Amino acid sequence: MSAPWLERSALHYLERYSASTEMLRRTLARRVEKRARLRGEDPAGFAEMIAATVARAVSAGLVDDVRFADMRLATLRRRGTSSRGVSAKLAAKGVPRDVVEAAMQAEREAVPEEDAAAIEDQAAQAYAKRRRLGPYRRPDQRAAYRDRDLAALARAGFSYGLARRVVDTELDEEPG
Repeated sequence: MSAPWLERSALHYLERYSASTEMLRRTLARRVEKRARLRGEDPAGFAEMIAATVARAVSAGLVDDVRFADMRLATLRRRGTSSRGVSAKLAAKGVPRDVVEAAMQAEREAVPEEDAAAIEDQAAQAYAKRRRLGPYRRPDQRAAYRDRDLAALARAGFSYGLARRVVDTELDEEPG
């Protein structure tokens, strides 16, 4: 294993995936560990090489946590992820908490002040539509599955009031 091999590995990964700094570090560490295990070497000896490769990727602009958080936030919102869910998923990807909070603040500032609460409403509607909950369920099954639908929205990180509003919406009201 050498620095050029590690750089090629990092570039190959970044060609295919958008990544946070921590995701790139974890991926390189996993690859080094696998290769070192096959060769009978100690993977801990390559930690500095991994850190240097990640630092070069950051300085070259190939990895940017702020850009990654903004793009991932938009994707998760379209899928119907709540604010709590977004925070958890970005934290799992290794994005620092302050970057996540800044991205969410920028999202709120991008819409008019009276529409700031609509971000969470739209996400809940998108989640309900994707999972076929509440008004998106067959009419003959809605009443029987109401509690399950509320629980699904609560597990997804939406408040009870919002979940109740989404589940009790009638299709005539054009949800979403």
